[in-house]
Amino acid sequence: MNVLMLNRQQVKELLPMRACMDVMAKTFQAYSRGEAIQPLRSMMKVPGSGGILAPMPGYDGASQALAVKLITVFHNEDETKFDSHQGLVVLFSAKHGNPLAIMDAIEITAIRTAAASGVATEVLAREDASLLTILGSGVQAKSHFSAITEARPIQSVRIWSRTQKHAEKLAAELSKLSSIEITVSNDVRTAVADAHIICTVTAAEEPILEGAWLSPGTHINAVGSSMAKRRELDSEAVVNSKLYVDSRESATNEAGDFLIPLSEDAVSHEHLLGEIGEVLDGKAQGRQSPEEITLFKSLGMAVEDVSAAQYIYSQALEKDVGIWVDI
Repeated sequence: MNVLMLNRQQVKELLPMRACMDVMAKTFQAYSRGEAIQPLRSMMKVPGSGGILAPMPGYDGASQALAVKLITVFHNEDETKFDSHQGLVVLFSAKHGNPLAIMDAIEITAIRTAAASGVATEVLAREDASLLTILGSGVQAKSHFSAITEARPIQSVRIWSRTQKHAEKLAAELSKLSSIEITVSNDVRTAVADAHIICTVTAAEEPILEGAWLSPGTHINAVGSSMAKRRELDSEAVVNSKLYVDSRESATNEAGDFLIPLSEDAVSHEHLLGEIGEVLDGKAQGRQSPEEITLFKSLGMAVEDVSAAQYIYSQALEKDVGIWVDI
């Protein structure tokens, strides 16, 4: 059988941020309507390395797409040549089950994760939001810059990282791509002061963002933590926010940013107001006033990879991109 092979650069070129945001909006809606399915995430720890292997299968009925992402997460040291997230996405025919394409997962993960935050920002952030703070300096920090500047008229950006030289390197890279003012902050409190939008994209296990530092009207995309015992936000930040998620099932099983305040009786299950797909469909209310603090807790969904892979595959066929391999 012939299978289309797509490398990292090809995936990046075939999945521009605006197009991916449009795909993610439809995916959120399909998932919340029950038209897209995925099992809870399964992770296997790799002994002696601190890494994990995670298979993420899913089906998107809206696009008739079936795929699985196989991804590893290894927080490699600076001297290695590998990204922390690596893997492949295998796209199958939902009609016959035969494999259609194998493609790089690094770019899909980077783009679709940020695109999901971009959609949430379009739905929840103030229309006049212009000051963006990014906490983190890795791949997701860069892709979130692309998504949030697509979603809102950002005029200035602040970057904070545990390692300042990483923040400075990212600021220099982004300054070459945009005329937006970009500065590096020495501490989180300074970075988030009066910010309209905050994206947390770190590997933190304990809170880095405190509720006491948040200003009225802020929107937060909490992205970095995807495990039940890890979090980037303290309980006060969650208590003071209107909370929305990509998947209610995933959030109530895997989101430490929600589960830890829940275990402390700081919030109840009713504090989770809805999925982004429900807000898009008008089944859940989003922001009701300019003063509200809104929070999107992103865990990432397999169906996001599925719909992104289907879009990439269709674009590759249309533009004759990739290599066909008989396997």
